[in-house]
Amino acid sequence: MLQVAIVDDHEIVRAGFREMLSSEIGVAVAFEAASGEEAFARLRESDCDVLLLDLSLPGLSGVDVLRSLRQRHSELPVLVLTGYPEERYALAMIRNGANGYLCKGCGRDELLQAVRTVAQGRRYLSQSMAELLADEVTGSSPELPHQQLSERELQVFLRLAQGQSVSAIGEALHLSVKTVSTYRSRLLQKMGVASNAELAAYALRNGLLID
Repeated sequence: MLQVAIVDDHEIVRAGFREMLSSEIGVAVAFEAASGEEAFARLRESDCDVLLLDLSLPGLSGVDVLRSLRQRHSELPVLVLTGYPEERYALAMIRNGANGYLCKGCGRDELLQAVRTVAQGRRYLSQSMAELLADEVTGSSPELPHQQLSERELQVFLRLAQGQSVSAIGEALHLSVKTVSTYRSRLLQKMGVASNAELAAYALRNGLLID
């Protein structure tokens, strides 16, 4: 039996995915969690074969959860399942350790195909995502500034864009204020902006703000 965990803060969304997964022979829902913290607590109690992860979560963001999962549960397949379009986040999430990326508007068949694919240790790429990757490899698609950020820089960027202070970010990510400030300076240079306000404007313009 393939055991799947669902991490999403909306109960109605979890219910929808639970129904789609539970109706398939050989697939069961191992557990559900409404936050990253709850997901880690459940993982200490229950095993699962695939974890479905939303990016928009209270407390730890999906980006933070993905990073921690790769450190604590490196072999666990993670399928990002979110409302954010692939062209904005998919490649960054794959680079940061996700095994696949799906939008919440996907159908039941595509969801099951993605779950089974990552459960087998392979990456799941939708057709549009494969095209994005091909464009990147061939250089036919210009890379946006935020796509050049490292995993940690992306975490700091998203938190700065949400208005969090350097000290708050340091506490959340277990980094010193000096280290966060260094990341901030580096990503400002990469992004070609001069202030947190410009970072926020860029994030808003490109649909990158994760609530």
